[in-house]
Amino acid sequence: MEESAGSRAVINTSSNPYLEFDHSSSSTISCNTQFIRSASGVLVCAEVVLGLLVCGLIAGTDYFRMSPFGWVMFVAVFYWVLTLFLLILFLTQAHSRIPHVPWTTVVLLFNSSAALLYLVAAIVEATLVGHGVKGRHNYNSWAASTFFAFLVSLCYAGSAFLSFRAWRERDSG
Repeated sequence: MEESAGSRAVINTSSNPYLEFDHSSSSTISCNTQFIRSASGVLVCAEVVLGLLVCGLIAGTDYFRMSPFGWVMFVAVFYWVLTLFLLILFLTQAHSRIPHVPWTTVVLLFNSSAALLYLVAAIVEATLVGHGVKGRHNYNSWAASTFFAFLVSLCYAGSAFLSFRAWRERDSG
């Protein structure tokens, strides 16, 4: 393949959006619209939205009266912030400026731990819903938050599966 003086050739053999980046240096940050349209990008966006719902629904109640809700809030806020950070990192392709980090491994470990801890948090929350009075604000918010916590744990599990495939593809290729 021939290159002209002002152009660069980027050869991409992977179908995974986490692996699609150019290692050459440039002074601008571009938006990776392919990532947002991929299955991984859709799952990450769903994780951000659902995680925010979990946080907001619990925060609007008297969760501090029951200490296990503190754990659920910690998991929800912690992974929401980190997921938002990763979303921005991959959207702006800033991860391509740090090629020494094994991004497929980092994302695999992140998504796996998020799926596991969110599942534990959702189960803890499901056991606590019964402590609220049916039809009251706390009960309704906790029930809705439990539903969204299980959904976001499924999203993280899906992301972990896609990350595992990317990791295996990277190791075999």
